[in-house]
Amino acid sequence: MTHVEKRAWIRLVVAVLAYAAYVVAVLRRADGGPLPDVPYTAALLWSVGGAIAASIVAEIGMAIVNPGTSRVIDVRDREIGRLGDHTGQAFVAIGAVAAMLMAMAGWDRFWIANVVYLCFVLSAILGGITKIIVYRRSLPEW
Repeated sequence: MTHVEKRAWIRLVVAVLAYAAYVVAVLRRADGGPLPDVPYTAALLWSVGGAIAASIVAEIGMAIVNPGTSRVIDVRDREIGRLGDHTGQAFVAIGAVAAMLMAMAGWDRFWIANVVYLCFVLSAILGGITKIIVYRRSLPEW
């Protein structure tokens, strides 16, 4: 497994765990009440910041455990990265359009923020899965 593929695994797992922790935190705070009344901002910011920090720490740990692993990125790695990023970016666009429509319709900020966060997470998950699958198989021939 290449260094870049391990990085894709780390980012995929961290994205899923951070979002799951965020959802649990918000649902616990709701305690059966309406979700828009939940103070979600701190949990969202801690979730995003924690995911970034966890990814950095995990990647440093991976580099310490495998110090001899080549960090050279070849053409195949760049193409896989590009394919994964392009695949995942569809959810970024979906989230932006959804947030814009929700804002124009006057929806509560809670729902807008959460739809944007969910779409960012789905983008990371879809992009990561795409990269991992392509690393395990091969690049598609267009």
